[in-house]
Amino acid sequence: MAATQDWRQDLELILDAARQAGEIAHGFFGRSPEVWWKNDGRSPVSAADFAANDRLQTLLLKARPDYGWLSEETDDDVARLGRETLFVVDPIDGTRAFINGEKTWCVSVAVVHRGQPVAGVLVAPALDEEFSAVRDGPALKNGRPISVTVCRSNGELVIAADENLIKKFEPGFRDEVRRVRHVPSLAYRLAMIADGSIDGTVVKRASHDWDLAAADLILERAGGRLVDLAGNRLVYNRESVIHEMLAAGAEHALRSLLPQLAGLAPG
Repeated sequence: MAATQDWRQDLELILDAARQAGEIAHGFFGRSPEVWWKNDGRSPVSAADFAANDRLQTLLLKARPDYGWLSEETDDDVARLGRETLFVVDPIDGTRAFINGEKTWCVSVAVVHRGQPVAGVLVAPALDEEFSAVRDGPALKNGRPISVTVCRSNGELVIAADENLIKKFEPGFRDEVRRVRHVPSLAYRLAMIADGSIDGTVVKRASHDWDLAAADLILERAGGRLVDLAGNRLVYNRESVIHEMLAAGAEHALRSLLPQLAGLAPG
């Protein structure tokens, strides 16, 4: 693996690119950008997504022409599978929120090397927030170190999860859970665990590499983990970039959540 300093240079690169893309996207925010529907009408994509994606692709691949590319808004090129290192990008994570005028959306950019994120940033212009991390470095929010929660004094577990899923938990455990309002951006939801706003979350089946890679590293460097239901960390840049049900949280949250999720059908 390359030296940490190399990844710090990549971190600076992707942070600058994400800021520029965020500025472009924010210029569309609240101005009713043109919207199209993909995935058989299930997922919206806006003119802002495409404009931000274009800026990211231009800046990043010009700076690192030997890196692969995987983005939600670019047709997948299997050539990425032959690259040790690639950019994994979601130009706007939380497009539905963006379109609806909600501030919880972000530009997500990661550098993935040999299947693992080594630099990651989330830029949320409408909230004036930035999260970043590099392999072997701290997780930062607006330049300051952040960390996940330790057990709360009242024994409460604050999680973001679907209400119908929580109903499947054992009654005793359910009584300890406080469910927070749904956060449309998955990447930002993981960042909320990293900065201690919540303890954990459950990620429904069919999340993608670009939803997760940057936030995964930020969460890990903040002391938390994103795992499959067997407790394994994720591998990125596989042929399929779609994941089954996942759990994320501080260690104390995962110790409680994973047994509750065991045996549940993916969904």
